[in-house]
Amino acid sequence: MTTPPDTQTTMMANAIRALAMDAVQQANSGHPGMPMGMAEIAVALWQRHLRHNPANPHWADRDRFVLSNGHGSMLLYALLHLSGYDLPMDELKRFRQLHSRTPGHPEVGITPGVETTTGPLGQGLANAVGMALAEALLAAEFNQPDAKIVDHYTYVFVGDGCLMEGVSHEACSLAGTLGLSKLIVLYDDNGISIDGDVEHWFADDTPKRFEAYGWNVIRAVDGHDVDAVDAAIRGAKQSDKPTLICCRTVIGRGAPNKAGGHDVHGAPLGATEIAATRAAIGWGAEPFVIPQDVYALWDAKQTGAQAEREWHEAFAAYRAKYPQQAAEFERRVAGRLPAHWADAAQRLIAAANERAETVATRKASQQAIEALAAALPELLGGSADLTGSNLTNWKASKPVRAGRESGAPVLQWGNHVNYGVREFGMSAALNGVALHGGYLPFGGTFLTFSDYSRNALRMAALMKTRSIFVFTHDSIGLGEDGPTHQSIEHVSSLRLIPNMDVWRPADTVETAVAWTQAVERHGPSSLIFSRQNLAFCARTDAQIAAIARGGYVLHDWNDDIPARKVILIATGSEVELALNAVEPLARVGIGARVVSMPSTTVFDRQDAEWRERVLPRGVARVAIEAGVTAFWHKYVGIDGGVVGIDTFGESAPAGVLFKHFGFTIDHVVDTVKSVLG
Repeated sequence: MTTPPDTQTTMMANAIRALAMDAVQQANSGHPGMPMGMAEIAVALWQRHLRHNPANPHWADRDRFVLSNGHGSMLLYALLHLSGYDLPMDELKRFRQLHSRTPGHPEVGITPGVETTTGPLGQGLANAVGMALAEALLAAEFNQPDAKIVDHYTYVFVGDGCLMEGVSHEACSLAGTLGLSKLIVLYDDNGISIDGDVEHWFADDTPKRFEAYGWNVIRAVDGHDVDAVDAAIRGAKQSDKPTLICCRTVIGRGAPNKAGGHDVHGAPLGATEIAATRAAIGWGAEPFVIPQDVYALWDAKQTGAQAEREWHEAFAAYRAKYPQQAAEFERRVAGRLPAHWADAAQRLIAAANERAETVATRKASQQAIEALAAALPELLGGSADLTGSNLTNWKASKPVRAGRESGAPVLQWGNHVNYGVREFGMSAALNGVALHGGYLPFGGTFLTFSDYSRNALRMAALMKTRSIFVFTHDSIGLGEDGPTHQSIEHVSSLRLIPNMDVWRPADTVETAVAWTQAVERHGPSSLIFSRQNLAFCARTDAQIAAIARGGYVLHDWNDDIPARKVILIATGSEVELALNAVEPLARVGIGARVVSMPSTTVFDRQDAEWRERVLPRGVARVAIEAGVTAFWHKYVGIDGGVVGIDTFGESAPAGVLFKHFGFTIDHVVDTVKSVLG
């Protein structure tokens, strides 16, 4: 006699509840309420719709699943364990413990099957928009009328907190505008957040809000009815718009004394309530024990292997008919650079050196992009409504637009995204594109607006995504727009983010190197460019090669080194100032070495021999940068000098401001004299 289907789904949902409450209880920390409340939604999606292979979490055409409300991580860990991923029960028992594969919030690269790191609410949803965008663009680029090799969905679980966060507005508005119809979001509408009933601080008409974005909205679905959720997902797949499925749920469902209240949100249920829950839901198994018949219901290894096998068969036919496209697709989803990349990178740098132009580094960046785009078809650019100022487009760039094909809505292929005034949403979506694979994304805005997107930059660094963040108008050199737009602390603050490479190049050649290094890096980079023209610096071949090491000697002492000497360390627009100070210092008997340090983060990774060669101990040092001074004492020491700015800027022409704030040869000379005594 077989178990009735409704009993099967109940057992599957209760397995999630049991694992969630047991793991949180053992850790004495965590969030049991959401996993218990979304259990049936998870059954409907993971058993009946999600196309994935537990044996290969990186299969290219798998559906993507994003747990945006990442505090409920035990829901995802339970699903991964039950469906057959390499996540044994011992790891669930080590929930939230040091070096376990079940950290407090899901982390990509730590747990097999986790697509993105979530926890900062709303960002998982914005990542998912980037994933859906990548899927749609790859489909437009590689699918053929007789062959679909890119055809998958991006599913997202969200809670009230995700939808309160402003980044959700930015990302979902963009998704609706672009018509990302393979994005399906399931909203855990339980009316509870940590502080209690959300009606007191979140009274939005959420369905109307998403309808205004251009989404398909399915209202008032019983989130504890697997068949109802299943039907809603099937309906969503028929829509030509992204879909929000509003699932009414009870947080902590199954806990007889705590369900429905905020107490179950973020704390263990306690032994007494867990015992009562087991009795209430009819779960007789011991903690961390799943009956074999329940494992059998959840096991997705066979169906997953079959789905991937069928895709590989289809891809083999595609390769036979379209060999060039197939090879390109495989290269790009694997994240490999083209075979000719090294030559292209060298040509880019050599061309910049040969032109010897004095231009703004934002213009030098555009020139680099022009060359890179020809060599890297995976390059996907964009800007947060500042394309003409950031110069993130190129001659052959094509804007991404929603359109129609044979009467049906379809995203038209392009390689440049107008993100609108959505810096945070853009940066989080870039991370999603990078995580999806197939494209190398970059996006631009003014450096001062990096504040808006700060947490997405931090998440990029945490996840080690291949995201490139382009920031122009880097200092008081912005000029008349004044202190609201003039970056003072931003470059130094970006350098403080672990695993974020930050480049502030001094001219066209350093800009070209910065771009090639960002492309080659398996991690995020922030490229910082000027609004104003910067003078070209002549270099030897050895110096050009040394730029990639982050800091190098651009001008050295003469053979006859005076007894008094100094090292001037500078970046960006201030490198020219440092070079111009060499001769005035020589006239007063001071020999100056100029070290250009376009990337302090890269320089810090160099071996001790290189760092000592560039910055030998025992020589006085002065740093010059149009930004906060505190950062630079790690290089100049407590007794060294810094020519910088520790106030906000002013509104005036750039030349006036540099003089006003002391970025002059005389001030550099005086600072060196004061350091030398």
